[in-house]
Amino acid sequence: MPRAIISPSVLASDFGQLSAECKRMIKGGAEWLHMDVMDGHFVPNISMGAPVLSCVHKGVPGIFMDCHMMVAQPEKWVDDIADAGGSLYCFHIEATSNAISLINAIHARNMKAGVAISPDTPSTAITDEIGAVADMLLVMTVYPGRGGQKFLERCVPKVAELRARFPEKDIEVDGGVGPKTIDVCADAGSNVIVAGTAIFNAPNPEDVITSLKTTVNTAQARFSK
Repeated sequence: MPRAIISPSVLASDFGQLSAECKRMIKGGAEWLHMDVMDGHFVPNISMGAPVLSCVHKGVPGIFMDCHMMVAQPEKWVDDIADAGGSLYCFHIEATSNAISLINAIHARNMKAGVAISPDTPSTAITDEIGAVADMLLVMTVYPGRGGQKFLERCVPKVAELRARFPEKDIEVDGGVGPKTIDVCADAGSNVIVAGTAIFNAPNPEDVITSLKTTVNTAQARFSK
């Protein structure tokens, strides 16, 4: 049974105190930090790149950086993100024509490989062959490129379809996820939860992280029966 992992989205943090914000999340019980890398091409916004990730990696020893690559040419940045200390490199299936080759390149740099699908992309775009070699599958529950969007419940059945095919795989949801929307995500089979404002803006982030994790573990226990 895949365990619950909470990955706070750094996009919702105070960028002026990025390392301190990451430490605050880890102290609160977060295992991963979700780093949104945007290039202004695949998505309209520009966020952070390898130099920023490298600084965070140096400032927060042992950090697991869950790098969500919202970029037009994901093949181009594997080495830079690996050199910056990235732990997981998650690319969009829509941005590449050879997912298997890209996953192999990511693994060659000792990073975990994730495959993401946007709201309008069916879960079947992640073929059995691709899913078998990926370490994580990401179902976007908002359109990639900016934070604070409303959760799209119509994306949730894709989580269930992927969980049915990949019972032991890490399946992540990202976008508008928080205490009010976690139940449907967990019940569908997601075990890796990305949440931004719901955690960073909470009076007690550790309470939100604990609550999200408990909900996922309860749902995963039902799956394992």
